[in-house]
Amino acid sequence: RETLEALVPRLDDGFLTLFRFGLIDRARQELEAAAILSIFGSRDHGALLAIAGLKRRAVQYDIGNPLTASLMTRHNISAGLYAPIRVLLRESPEGEVAFEYDRPVSTFGQFGNERVDIIARKLDKDLENILSKAAI
Repeated sequence: RETLEALVPRLDDGFLTLFRFGLIDRARQELEAAAILSIFGSRDHGALLAIAGLKRRAVQYDIGNPLTASLMTRHNISAGLYAPIRVLLRESPEGEVAFEYDRPVSTFGQFGNERVDIIARKLDKDLENILSKAAI
């Protein structure tokens, strides 16, 4: 968890303020200078399982890039349903730790739009690379 959060910074949503004031070019510049992937948010899903009397370690992350999302949604707004991508970092009862996520290529491939698919393939590689580094 610490490694992932060190490799993937929290999204700085200051660009939204720039949008509100009509400073679109400046917002774009800030987004272009930002990390390839950012954590939009996270939830401690393991804590939720206390309701069922279980003690598990599992954190769900929303990971993506606002520019990447805009590149896909301009071709199909419904792609916004899946951007950012959800990633689950979980530990099994046996102590095995793993990342789980739906691959962007598959998730966005359902729209049948080659322009979206091209961007999804890059996102797929970026996400795989960062999660592989975090898993070491």
